[in-house]
Amino acid sequence: MSVAFVKEPEGGEAFENLPDRPISPHTNFVTPEGLAQIEAEVARLEKEVASLDPTDKAEDSRIGRDLRYWASRKNTAQLVEPKSGDTVHFGATVTILREDDSGKETKQTFRIVGEDEADPHKGSISYVAPLARALTGKGVGDVVEVNGNDVEILAIKN
Repeated sequence: MSVAFVKEPEGGEAFENLPDRPISPHTNFVTPEGLAQIEAEVARLEKEVASLDPTDKAEDSRIGRDLRYWASRKNTAQLVEPKSGDTVHFGATVTILREDDSGKETKQTFRIVGEDEADPHKGSISYVAPLARALTGKGVGDVVEVNGNDVEILAIKN
């Protein structure tokens, strides 16, 4: 087959053009744990670069893209030290009561963290998530509306 009909350039150069991972337009607030995770990811990727097979263009491209992303996140990180208070804030662990889709009331507990640290399955949400935004600055007993549903704050742990 003629090379003219092949979509990918000869030698796999298409891997050299992986698009960069998008960077959030929001301020890169991080908890101390979040900053440690970012620093660990940068260190891990730097080790991978050092041990990389120079002929593996696809892996080189992927690692380079990820290292650029995490290095950028490390450089723009704004550490938010833990604080105390009676209102919901960045870094706080919040317990809420809300109705699920079936109408049953459900308790949920999560920590409000930075975007890269957020993992709802592990009990953390980003400070830019609609729920976190609605709760920030509110106290125990306050009720807010999120996506058409009432959410009551039951507890705040700093």
